[in-house]
Amino acid sequence: MNILTENFNTPHQTVPFDQIKNEDYLPAFKELIAQSEKEIDDLVNNTEAPTFQNTVEALAFVGEKLEVVSNIFFNLNSAETSDELQQIAQEVSPLLTEHASKISQNEKLFEKIKLVFDQKEKYHLNEEQAMLLTETYKGFVRSGALLNETDKETLKKINMDLSLKSLQFGQNALASTNAYLKHLTNKEDLAGIPESILVQYAEDAKEKNLEGWVVSLQYPSYVPFMTYAENRALRAELALANGKKSFDGGEFDNQNLIKELVSLKHQKAQLLGYKSYADYVLEERMAKSPTQVLDFLNELLVKAKPYAEKEIEELKTLAKADGIDDMQSYDHAFYTEKLRKAKYDLNDEELKPYFPLDQVQEAVFGLAGKLYGLNFKEVENISKYHPEVKTYEVFEKTENGEEFKSVLYVDYFPRKGKRAGAWMTSYKSQFKQNNENHRPHISIVCNFSKPTKDTPSLLTFQEVTTLFHEFGHALHGMLANTTYPNLSGTSVKWDFVELPSQFMENFCFEPEFLKTFAKHYQTGEVLADEKIQKIDQSKNFMEGYQTLRQLGFGLLDMEYHTHPEKVKDVKSFEDEQFAKTSLYPLNPETAMSPTFSHIFQGGYSAGYYSYKWAEVLDADAFAYFKETGIFNSETAAKFKVLLSSGGTKDPMELYKNFRGSEPKVESLLKRAFG
Repeated sequence: MNILTENFNTPHQTVPFDQIKNEDYLPAFKELIAQSEKEIDDLVNNTEAPTFQNTVEALAFVGEKLEVVSNIFFNLNSAETSDELQQIAQEVSPLLTEHASKISQNEKLFEKIKLVFDQKEKYHLNEEQAMLLTETYKGFVRSGALLNETDKETLKKINMDLSLKSLQFGQNALASTNAYLKHLTNKEDLAGIPESILVQYAEDAKEKNLEGWVVSLQYPSYVPFMTYAENRALRAELALANGKKSFDGGEFDNQNLIKELVSLKHQKAQLLGYKSYADYVLEERMAKSPTQVLDFLNELLVKAKPYAEKEIEELKTLAKADGIDDMQSYDHAFYTEKLRKAKYDLNDEELKPYFPLDQVQEAVFGLAGKLYGLNFKEVENISKYHPEVKTYEVFEKTENGEEFKSVLYVDYFPRKGKRAGAWMTSYKSQFKQNNENHRPHISIVCNFSKPTKDTPSLLTFQEVTTLFHEFGHALHGMLANTTYPNLSGTSVKWDFVELPSQFMENFCFEPEFLKTFAKHYQTGEVLADEKIQKIDQSKNFMEGYQTLRQLGFGLLDMEYHTHPEKVKDVKSFEDEQFAKTSLYPLNPETAMSPTFSHIFQGGYSAGYYSYKWAEVLDADAFAYFKETGIFNSETAAKFKVLLSSGGTKDPMELYKNFRGSEPKVESLLKRAFG
């Protein structure tokens, strides 16, 4: 018996992590792929005339168990991987790609779908059914259903190569991050670094049976070092190591993979009749074309650059006072922190005691209760994939009490087997079938500083906003209330998906809300009004620089996916794109593209602009909350409808139903630059 192919006899049919063995995965995938293919055969061979119900709706529920097992496997491969899991991923990915190709290129199946699509008026479909039909039909066309047999085979091979190469890209980036350690034994080298960070470095050294302190390239270790270390030579050394990740000509180098990936995507787009991969991707986004995206990014660039240049001049003045005439990018975080301290008398280490992780989590849970009537109960009867993971049952208040809404997993601390960054994901989507509303299983994964033996996990203010961001994505998943799994939760247009997450970050800067949870973990003292006011005032601190940085990434992404033929050399291509947005000299020995996992491993190819696009949406949406009161129940109820609707409506229509008008770029510019 393979536990993965059985129905899970667990609370809410949650994943029985404690019963799964690595050797279960491959046989389970093979069995469930075969099962899914039989479901497709039954659908295709049904002798009844094709209808919406027996074809399009039936297809929406095909392979449900395969989807769950894929989610389990790939979520673990990101959060708790091992050499063995990575090897299995290399075997499984081609099987799944081939399976997806078989479905999308099944001519008889497409004939049935096309017949239903061509006769859609006669079915009197509701809005969600009509959206499912349109998305299903377009999905097949965009997957090559109209191609001839030769081109279908070519596309199948391209998809297979893309699957394996993007997986390898991520594995290389993780391996190169883990490969570097800076072992320090002289405490003078750590001058300027706060005691709480030193304790963490000492514990990291102890874990590796070393004396002294260890600094790594993982975010909670690297960023504090670059922010506080007075030793400029060591900052330069760490920045160089960080910038050489997967860019040193070694076994984890990603430069050739980048060229192969952008070339394959371009071939795929052209095969399907598009000018470029960006054209292919953007057809299905709120921003409909590369021209619209570039106009949007360049408009922001013109507005933001003077502010950014002014900010850097302020930093250079500080650096000059220390005798530094040639300020470099590795000085940026250090002098930014100095300037923040000088301007607002704020520094992260001073604020961290007021933001213990448990308290911040309680605040975000409480906010979800206030806005959307949700209640979170920690439970111990749900299996976990690592002892550090916590599990919650989420309930929604109703007139008759409360009803179960979701399972939530939270996994907050860095480990060797966890990739960098923070993300929300799901183990099971929400959907309705046979008069039952199947509720989702959602997970938030972060890389916050671990608690030490003396202190709880204390968050920087940026980490506070990160938790609120990922929780916004989680709400999008937990509040989902649609019929079909492929239109549920975060299954929306890619440049709409960041609205719920970025919207939640706004609450972190509201004094009225901050006072409810910014309390010292030892004394319970509320963060002083003066400090809260300064957090509010500092929310646009270095906004010009941050905007240019994001615009640089967005423009680089667009160029990779509109003009891949120009990528002869990754470094010179990258430098050329960054020329408009870089505010420091570019180091010839470093590059960011080889670890740009968002676009080469994740789903942000020709989509990185969507962070800025969503900022326009979130600034405009939060302006509405500010107008009516940030806890206004009617405004929150309207936003809850937007969150629960998933991809059942056009996103602009959803937004206008909430706001009463289209979002305005001016809302973002006003928030950012006054």
